[in-house]
Amino acid sequence: MRAPLSVIIPTLNSAETLPDCLGALIEGLQAGIIRELVISDGGSTDATKSIAEESGAIFVSGLPSRGGQLACGASAAQGGDAGWLLFLHSDTVLPAGWAALVRNHMVKATNPAYFHLAFDATGLAPKLVAGWANLRARLFGLPYGDQALLISRADYRAAGGFPDIPLMEDVALMRALLTRPVALAASVKTSAARYEKTGWLRRGGRNLWTLIRYLFGADPHALARSYRR
Repeated sequence: MRAPLSVIIPTLNSAETLPDCLGALIEGLQAGIIRELVISDGGSTDATKSIAEESGAIFVSGLPSRGGQLACGASAAQGGDAGWLLFLHSDTVLPAGWAALVRNHMVKATNPAYFHLAFDATGLAPKLVAGWANLRARLFGLPYGDQALLISRADYRAAGGFPDIPLMEDVALMRALLTRPVALAASVKTSAARYEKTGWLRRGGRNLWTLIRYLFGADPHALARSYRR
């Protein structure tokens, strides 16, 4: 019986963070649950492609759009109708013991799932931002992509897959799912670099304001342009 899990990672100049992300996947290979790794790149100019090829990943490339890259990666995966998809950001590291949690979920449940969020930084601000993210996911069923999204291929297809939009692609998919996602009992660790660069409160507030605008109908492309400024 073939391994059930296809891991999909979108990248864009991710050479600095990708090795740690990939290193955590070894546990899944040893447990025999990973069928394939697909890295969907948005036109990197650093060593991302070399790292992907050295890892034995399927490497696909296209225009830089998070939603489009994720959709492209899912299309390239060959896991079959009964398989599962794990969408993982390149700056997110899965925790020790993740393979057993994921295998147990795939065997016993059908709901989409996600991990709790933590940052690779200490202090009050990282705890507050992560706490809000985990509360948002639990109360509203809206985990973000940096929480590692585990979705059966059947549920993914029924929801229409990731839309080709540059921002809020994870929220769009979560809202389209027919079943509510559930939390797995562990936390992934995500890079705090972007928060430390722009400020925890500033970036956290901007993320919340962007989510509110999107939920009230703002165009994701316009939101992306505003977000990058």
